[in-house]
Amino acid sequence: MKKRKQLVPEPKSRFIRVRCPVCGNEQIVFDHATFPVRCLICGTILVEPRGGKAKILGEVVRILG
Repeated sequence: MKKRKQLVPEPKSRFIRVRCPVCGNEQIVFDHATFPVRCLICGTILVEPRGGKAKILGEVVRILG
């Protein structure tokens, strides 16, 4: 069987809500971030870029649509 292409492809990237492991602040970040994302309250790095999908260092609370 051949794989059929979707007429409107969905993106593989998403926005996610991440909780800071140090202060507990929740922040919305992009999972394919191209630069390090820091917590707005304490400055801890929450996301490190890896060339494609970023490494999430905080706790993922929710994946947003």
